[in-house]
This record gives sequence, structure tokens and C-alpha cells, in this order.
Amino acid sequence: MPHSLRSSLQPAPFMPVEPLVCVVDDDDAVRLSIRLLIETLGLEVRAFATALDFLADAQAREACHCLVLDVRMPGLSGTALQERLVREGNPMPIIFVSAHGDVPMVARAMREGAFDFLQKPFNDQVLLDRVLEAVQHAGQTRRLRLEVQEVERRLDSLTQRERDVMSGMIQGRLNKQIAEDLGISMKTVEQHRARVMEKLQVASLAELVRAALKTGRFEA
Repeated sequence: MPHSLRSSLQPAPFMPVEPLVCVVDDDDAVRLSIRLLIETLGLEVRAFATALDFLADAQAREACHCLVLDVRMPGLSGTALQERLVREGNPMPIIFVSAHGDVPMVARAMREGAFDFLQKPFNDQVLLDRVLEAVQHAGQTRRLRLEVQEVERRLDSLTQRERDVMSGMIQGRLNKQIAEDLGISMKTVEQHRARVMEKLQVASLAELVRAALKTGRFEA
């Protein structure tokens, strides 16, 4: 992978997989052409002749940072595959490529969250630009999701009393106020605060608030 591209796509500490682009198109020549084109970016590409072939590859579905998808294919269509991935909560960006795109079809795909819809024949550079943007977007989304999961794991390690104290901290209440709210001593509040900071692995109250708000479990 070229150095400049590798730097921009360098996995964050929480990213478990290298970027992968998947191409699904039933036309052998088109599928090969798109695959070779995207590989010029230095990205790993896997190509599939049908939507069902793609669905059968669990590893590809997990690692896929961008799906370049034809619309009309035998068996499961591209739009039907998109609907299935949406139902499953799979957030991978989808770039549709089709020679048969009409306005209702494009509008439907975009409403369902498609990253883009390119008409065949498309400009090679436009496809490359959009694939790179999609891969970078997917990387950011994955990193944020995994960061939230890590914060939730740490939150689950708190005792109920530590959660009560943390709630007061997030609301900006002083130790004395938290102690009065919970009917405990100031010293006990201070001990719980210290354990909360330690378990959440944060160095400041501001950092604690940012981490907690990411999960949606607390309100400032």
C-alpha cells in the first residue's frame, strides 16, 4: 500500500481489521475491471458474482469497509442485499454502480443509506475517490463503535454505588451534594470518585463526561 494512503487509513487502537473493499457484480468483465481498478489504491479487494456469494462469506462481511454493488443481478438484487444489510444493522458504506438506474431506484437506495449511486459507464477517478472516502468513513465509524463498546465494558465493572456517584459527577454536583443525595459521607464519595476514575481509565472529569455521554446511558 502506498505510504500516503496507508497513513490515512492506519487503524486506530480499537480497529480490529484492515480495510477491505468488496465488489458484487454478475458481469465477469465488469467485476474484474472494478477489482483491478480499486486495487490500484493499494486496498485489498474481494469480488463476488452474486449477492448470495457475498452473504456466504462471513469474514468478508465483517471486514468490508466499502461494498461496490451492482443493482440488477440474478437471485438477490443489489437493492435487496442493501435492505438485508440495513435490517441486520450492518453499517458498511455501499456504492451502487448500475447501467439501469432510474430516479425512483436511486432515491430508494439513497434513502436506505447508500453512500453513492454511480451510473455505468462511470468515471474511474470518481469511483476511486468515492471508494476511498467510503473506506475512511467506515474506519471512523468502526473506531467510534468499538470505543463505545470499550467504555460500556468499563461501565459494567462499576458497582451500583459507583454508578450513583458517577451520575452526580456528570451532573456537575459537588462531593458534598452527592453525599447528601446518597446519604453517605464525603469521604465515601471521594473513595467512589477515585474508583470510578480508575475503572473508566480517565484523568479528568471532562474526559469522564465525554466517555459516558458516548454510550447514551447518562445525560449531562
